[in-house]
Amino acid sequence: MTLRVYNTLTKQKEEFVPGTPGKIKLYVCGITPYNHPHVGNARPYVTWDVIKRYLEHCGYTVQHVQNFTDVDDKIINTANKEGVTWDTIANRYIAAYFEAMDQLNVRRAQIYPRVSEHMADIIKMVKKLVDKGHAYVIDGDVYYSVESFAQYGKLSGRCLEDMKAGARVDVDERKNHPMDFALWKSAKPGEPAWESPWGQGRPGWHIECSAMSLKYLGNSFDFHGGGSDLIFPHHENEIAQSEATTGKAPFVKYWLHNGFITVNEEKMSKSLGNFFLVKDILAHYPGEVVRFFILATHYRSPLDFSDVRLSEAQRSMERLRTAFDNLNRLKALPFGTASEASKVLAAAAAQAKNDFYAAMDDDFNTALAISVMFGLAKEINIYNSAVTTKQIENDAKSLQIAEQVYLEMASIIGLFEQEEAKESADSEFVEQLMNIIIELRQEARKEKNWAIADAIRDKLNRVGVMLEDSPQGVRWSVKK
Repeated sequence: MTLRVYNTLTKQKEEFVPGTPGKIKLYVCGITPYNHPHVGNARPYVTWDVIKRYLEHCGYTVQHVQNFTDVDDKIINTANKEGVTWDTIANRYIAAYFEAMDQLNVRRAQIYPRVSEHMADIIKMVKKLVDKGHAYVIDGDVYYSVESFAQYGKLSGRCLEDMKAGARVDVDERKNHPMDFALWKSAKPGEPAWESPWGQGRPGWHIECSAMSLKYLGNSFDFHGGGSDLIFPHHENEIAQSEATTGKAPFVKYWLHNGFITVNEEKMSKSLGNFFLVKDILAHYPGEVVRFFILATHYRSPLDFSDVRLSEAQRSMERLRTAFDNLNRLKALPFGTASEASKVLAAAAAQAKNDFYAAMDDDFNTALAISVMFGLAKEINIYNSAVTTKQIENDAKSLQIAEQVYLEMASIIGLFEQEEAKESADSEFVEQLMNIIIELRQEARKEKNWAIADAIRDKLNRVGVMLEDSPQGVRWSVKK
């Protein structure tokens, strides 16, 4: 099948055609690191992690850029309250972001640009907009003139005249149009500031993403993502200032936006007191359960958050994990001849693979893709029951087909990776523990305490661990 994605810009599903064959450039708006990430932050990054995994699995090389807005009013206010510098706050919560995302199995982007590290790029872009007549300077502030960009409103579908009529009465009267937005803000006491042609100041919110995406991905790239709340004004303004700067369109070919997270069908917000930090959720539920919960709903649909739904997700994950564990157990059992039941399993796996890819090709429909996983999990569990009760023999070929498909789907969705990480950690722990035991035995031998040395060897042997003394040192292995 052909990958089709829903493009917010055109309001319809379109066939995906990369700008460069075999390569994909994507930019995702990152967090403002002034607090621990909340579950609303987590949704776009889990979503884009799956999209990136799928694209890479399909053979694309993906260049993924995700920024950190580390210069912002919220960061400055938090720093002033705590009596620390703004960058102390930013660094603290950037670290907290990575800690939370690691537990959700979100893989890293290639580049994480920060606003504070790209002032020269931002200032250069603002100056170009001023020189081209798309921006104007007032008392050290620089504003973008929305009337200078004829297509302003094309992403959100808003009309500039309607926006002007609906503007608040307290809008800055210095601006040419109520919807003009700040590209550069003059310095205020107690705030970080950088030198610019317009005096000391700092960037407005929207210019940063344009400057950094253009720097790392070029004048036009494939995907731009973020939450639905960013469509207007942030992404609308990105288009206006980017295309005005470069003189080229489209700035982005495909705009993808995930739906809101609600709590009891009401949008999550601090003011409503229904605001949930990822770290607090992870204190009660494993990261993979939270990830599964997010992906079990299509990314464009609203996602209602509650303990009841998380508990349901945990039970569902256990069903998928049972099939995963059964596959591992079946591999350890003796193999025999094929049967009708094993052929059914192989056929189910082949069909599941086709259905899974069809779901992902339909605008990354993880909800449908996960339902396909459940279907194959059921077939694996039925087959496991038949083998373990000796109704049929274990067929190596059918089992291999089922395992390959199941793990392929799990890898794209991003499940069972914490088990693998735990196994790796356990293996390292065992290795270190055996090194300690061997070292103690060697010390006993040096002291000619043969009784202790032999006792260590014999007791290890009884639990299935063999020691072999060789000129290169002591080797150990587990009896099979």
